[in-house]
Formats: sequence, C-alpha cells, structure tokens
Amino acid sequence: MSTQRDCERRLRVGLVGVGSHANRNILPALHFLPVDLVALCDLDEGLLRRTASEYRVDGVYTETARMYAEVGLDAVLLCVGPQQHPDLAVEALGAGLHVWMEKPPAMRTAQVDAMNAARADRVCAVGFKKAYMPATRKAKELMGQADFGQLRSILAVYPMSIPADGRGVLERGEYCNWLANGCHPLSLVLELGGDVRTVTTVRGAGEECAGAVFLHFASGAVGVLHLAAGAPGGCPNEFYRLYGHGRLIAIENSTRVVYQRGVPLQYGVSRDFAPPGTDTGALVWEASHRLATLENKALFVQGMVGELHDFCEAVLDGRPLLTCGLEFARHLMQVYEAALLSDGSPVELAAD
Repeated sequence: MSTQRDCERRLRVGLVGVGSHANRNILPALHFLPVDLVALCDLDEGLLRRTASEYRVDGVYTETARMYAEVGLDAVLLCVGPQQHPDLAVEALGAGLHVWMEKPPAMRTAQVDAMNAARADRVCAVGFKKAYMPATRKAKELMGQADFGQLRSILAVYPMSIPADGRGVLERGEYCNWLANGCHPLSLVLELGGDVRTVTTVRGAGEECAGAVFLHFASGAVGVLHLAAGAPGGCPNEFYRLYGHGRLIAIENSTRVVYQRGVPLQYGVSRDFAPPGTDTGALVWEASHRLATLENKALFVQGMVGELHDFCEAVLDGRPLLTCGLEFARHLMQVYEAALLSDGSPVELAAD
C-alpha cells in the first residue's frame, strides 16, 4: 500500500465540506491516496482557515464556483449532506470534474438520476464504505468459490430503527436515520446479494421502530435485514450471514470473516465434533491488533481508504469503478424508499 508521498501519478483534488466527518475520516485517508489536496471549500470561514493551516492548503474558498474557476482540479470530494450533494455534484460535473461524494448521495432516487444525466464521461462515485471493507471483499471472493454454490439467503443485523411513518418521511423530505445509517448495511447486502426485486418492511411499536426488512433478490435469493433498535451501545452489534449450498460465510463486527464448511456428522452416531484433517470445519480471517500496521486501522477496516482509492485509480487508469457508482447508488435509493413505503406488504421495485 503506497502512501501519498510514494505516488508518482496524482490527482489534483479539492474538498467541499471540512466538518467533523471530513476531519476525522476523509482528510486522514488522503495520506494513503494518489492525490494532491490543493483547495478546500466550506461556508464556515473560520473552520475552513484552521483546516487549511493544518493541512498546508493554499486554496481556501467559500464558493464552489469560484474554486472551480480559479484552481485547476481533476476531481472534487463532496463531504456535506444528501440535501446538498445533488446540486453540488451536478455543478462539479458541469465543470468537467470527476466527483466522489459521501453517502448518502441524495434524498430521493430522482436526484441520483439528475446526477447521472450530468455525468457524461466523468467518474462519479458514492462513499458506501461497507461495500469496500476487506471483510466484504473477502466474502465476495468466497462466494465465487465453486463449493459455495449459489447464494440462497442473507441475514443482516444492524443496531438501528426505522420510522413508523415512512410515507410521511418521504413526503416531508425528512433526513431520517434509516437514510443516514441504514445505507450502511444496505450497501453491503446489495454488494453481495445483487439487485433486489421486492421489499417488505415489518415494524414494531413506537415512532422509531425495531423491525425487519425482507428482500427478494433478482437471483432468487432472499434476505432479512434485522433492524435491532434497542441494542446496547458500544458493543459488537453488527453481523452478516450468507448461506450457499452447504456453506456459510459470516462477517462479524467488520473485523472477522468465517467460512464454515461443515463437518462430517451422523446423527446419533458421531462422537467427535472435530474430526481429523483440515478439509472440513471453519476457515477464519481476523484483524490482529497486536501490531501498529495498516490493516488494523479503522480507515482500512471500515473501507474508507478502499472506496477513495478505487475512485482515484478509476480516474487515473480510465477504468470503471469496482462498485458504488451512480447505478449502484440509484438501486440502493430505490430499496431505501421501498422500505419506507412498505406497510407489511411487498413493494415491487421499478425496473431501471
């Protein structure tokens, strides 16, 4: 893994939005990317100048149009919110720039369509970090093994709620937690499960409900996203299970991948849960926190460096994104909206 100082090819990038998230995650990630950060833009001029001083950036702007006019950029990173992303992305694409934006990309599916219409030949990526987690990439590799067979079902557990009045949330244009954080498990499930055809939501009691979102994939597989509202904070409350043909892939707490291959068992006869040999049982990959090395850093474990690195390499090499382009984002937004609209009955997604 190269650091910025080791990269011979670099993109000239500007960052729009220097708030808490950018300061904790995006700016530190740039150290590992082939970029030169040459401009910053934010409405908070005091915060903007303090950030520019910390990162030794000369280009400081409170207006994106002026930044694009005065600084030669290859790409822009948008780190604001889904309310602002669509207009800012269309503006940047119109200025001929490649665009990366944080999740969520927008408030509604139609806004993603507007960005796609303005894209032309530019790379436009959305930061769905969980699709780029090393654990997710390993799970995808294992799903491609012949012995896994076809994906049959997915179980996902994520500690969050869903609004009781989903239709009202959409009509009022509210930015709810189901969009802000629900896109995390959704992005992982869609990356591994593929396109979804119908969505059914079952809610518990209260304004912010526990619930389950049932997904029927185009492949014939089914999935359940358990929204575990009330889970204790600060504990490992997130996990995923993918079931194939006599095989199970588990992702636990983003840091552990288990490939269960099963063991020989004769009911009522077998007496040994660990039979001889290494061709059966579980294979485990787990982050070791023993060393101060890159694979243990949250920026890598959670996929933030991975998503940004794919964007940079796609621009530099003139290749498609591995995943999480606007088509992926559009489909995720369709699933997000359908889950809000469902009242216990299936909602069929419109064909792209």
